[in-house]
Amino acid sequence: MSQYRVAVVGATGAVGTVMLAKLKERDFPAAEIVPFASERSAGKELEGFGTIRALTDENIQGFDLALFSAGATTSREWAHKFVDAGAVVVDNSSAFRRDPEIPLVVSEVNPEALEDHKGLIANPNCSTMQLMVALKPIHEAVGIDRLNVSTYQSVSGTGVKAVKELEDQTRAALDGEALPAPTVYPHHIAFNVLGGAGNFPEGDDHTDEERKMMFETRKILGDERIKIAVTCARVPVRSSHSESVTLETREDLTVEAARELLANQPGLVLVDDPSTHSYPTALDSAGRDEVFVGRLRRDPTHPRGLQLWVVSDNLLKGAATNAVQIAEVLHERSLVRVSTPA
Repeated sequence: MSQYRVAVVGATGAVGTVMLAKLKERDFPAAEIVPFASERSAGKELEGFGTIRALTDENIQGFDLALFSAGATTSREWAHKFVDAGAVVVDNSSAFRRDPEIPLVVSEVNPEALEDHKGLIANPNCSTMQLMVALKPIHEAVGIDRLNVSTYQSVSGTGVKAVKELEDQTRAALDGEALPAPTVYPHHIAFNVLGGAGNFPEGDDHTDEERKMMFETRKILGDERIKIAVTCARVPVRSSHSESVTLETREDLTVEAARELLANQPGLVLVDDPSTHSYPTALDSAGRDEVFVGRLRRDPTHPRGLQLWVVSDNLLKGAATNAVQIAEVLHERSLVRVSTPA
């Protein structure tokens, strides 16, 4: 099969629009790409992709692939229906990541997990995604015993309303006006740092973003022994998440050897020259598909400790690009189950 019929569910959202663009930009072998969105968007024309459709039992027939980015509620209701109709689903929500029967995949890290898929594949959380690309070669070479991660997450990870909230508050602050009351976040985000990105589930002192990284890291790397501590913060940045990572390896690894491993990792760019203040930034990584790593150095408090700085565009590699890359691997390995015409 060289030409697929592809559905993009949540096509008008922040990630869905990028999924559409990436399918075309990367020349994915699609005979047709069909956008799906909410009832209020259905019937409107989406330039380059035709009429937006609503999710109905009739409309979802005849697809080979479906890329979902419409939230966990929509995924739980419709993903299995697409699978039953003959499509392979790549879901960007949190709905299925914890299911042991559903592979959780980063294209450059564990593509082998796709081999036994049952029609449904989960895309990891954006902050976990970029971290896995950086950790994969190190874990594979010497193992990772312990991780301590602090994230600095951009507002686009929360959605378009959060971006507008940042812009409106920033504009007001610069004009010397009172900041509009926050509606997306519990505190003002402009000129501020929120020390708890995500939501606190009842009775938990960790946010859901922190819990996701802990669970997903172990699942993707296939290692339940890794000890992980995570603090997720939200910063007043439009796009790209940044992460400060301290890790302890199980076997000795020099900084020079770690540098070589990272330099040869697919999907990763090493930007690391202290003499010129060269390290990844959110602005420089925005609009790029790669994961960027810098500030690689020895942790002086542990003989097998390393520290690094990881940055990536959360809407691209952190979401849309990885979903399309998974579709590409499915195609290359002949793992797309071709649907039967209705």
